[in-house]
Amino acid sequence: MYAIPLGDEGAALGPLEPWQADEFLAHMDRGREFIGQHNGLPDVVTDLESSRAFLRTYAERAAADTGRIWGIRTDGVLVGAVIFRSFDVRQGTAEAGCWLEPAGVGRGLVTRAVRAIVDWAVEERGIHRVEWWVSAENAPSIAVARRLGMTREAVLRQSFAYRGERHDEEIWSVLAPEWRAIKEAVKEAARAGE
Repeated sequence: MYAIPLGDEGAALGPLEPWQADEFLAHMDRGREFIGQHNGLPDVVTDLESSRAFLRTYAERAAADTGRIWGIRTDGVLVGAVIFRSFDVRQGTAEAGCWLEPAGVGRGLVTRAVRAIVDWAVEERGIHRVEWWVSAENAPSIAVARRLGMTREAVLRQSFAYRGERHDEEIWSVLAPEWRAIKEAVKEAARAGE
């Protein structure tokens, strides 16, 4: 199986497939309360069958070229994931998302993982616009959008009903020309620091 190093010793991004449902469920169990603060996935993945069904849904989306999921591992242990919840090559749009269990927090793993999938989407697949939908209360996820150079476009007031409460959602995005300019600026800064 391939893995993309995430620049942190022992951290890598790789496929997450239905045959890994046991591992995915164990990850969800370790992070259930933490992940569930802003993400409904822990309410969906509750046992082995629901874990397998969730991963099968993303395998079907990958086969249809309408979505993808990758696992984030540290020292071989699954600690999170990044996804394209939607992926439309014809329209040139995609929506990225993520989650981490506590063991993966504070290492920049999500930023580097999302950077890798956005770059793939823009450069390899011709995606023009990548969106990031986030609860307005999820400061770490908003920080990821900022670090990636995304622009906040909107706040959808009380648009997301979650666990009996209504929450605001923010929509962030980056366009392909902006993404390329960000990458070039990072390269320039690295060359200047040499």
